[in-house]
Amino acid sequence: MIIIKHVDEFFEMMKPMIRLISSALGANCEVVLHDMRKPEHSIVGIENGHITGRKVGDSSTNLGLEVIRKPEEEGDLLNYLTSSKDGKVLKSSSLYFYDEQGKAISSVCINYNITDFMMAANVLNEFIRTAKKVDETFTGDINDVIEGLLEEAVEKVGKPVPFMQKEDKLKLLKYLDDKGVFTVKRSMERVAMFLDISKFTVYNYLEEIRVKSN
Repeated sequence: MIIIKHVDEFFEMMKPMIRLISSALGANCEVVLHDMRKPEHSIVGIENGHITGRKVGDSSTNLGLEVIRKPEEEGDLLNYLTSSKDGKVLKSSSLYFYDEQGKAISSVCINYNITDFMMAANVLNEFIRTAKKVDETFTGDINDVIEGLLEEAVEKVGKPVPFMQKEDKLKLLKYLDDKGVFTVKRSMERVAMFLDISKFTVYNYLEEIRVKSN
């Protein structure tokens, strides 16, 4: 709770402060200074009032009235989302000040119009949206692609090559076949070496796999 001892001096000091904040953040940023001792006409300073359509002499908001009614409850609200009467989406923060008796006497509220940002975000999200994530190897050497697919195949089988039985090797070869590895020249020799079996065995295993698939 922020306690203010010299109320009149506080308001005189805060009026240039809200101008400073609005100037720094631009025309989309409304900054409001409230004198909560008179809620019917609490706005004593406002910059960029076009955001909510308010002016000096206008009243407190419903949030301000709640703080006046229950000063013992913490009224500060930071970084919340709200909207204006004409539909602008606002990113807002409200900071309250109290006198020595604990009564709410003032608040500074920032309402930033983020409508355009949200519309832009929707466009960007639509642009970057994809149907799914796919692993793709970008390289100048086809051998790098094959090595990557061999590693993926071992992960799919779930055990190191020295512990693989025939069924495991069939599963690995089917994965490689489905991925198009054997369309590459001399790939069968590389796979045979990787599995520590003959090229002839790889060929027979592939025939067995393809017969079952058909």
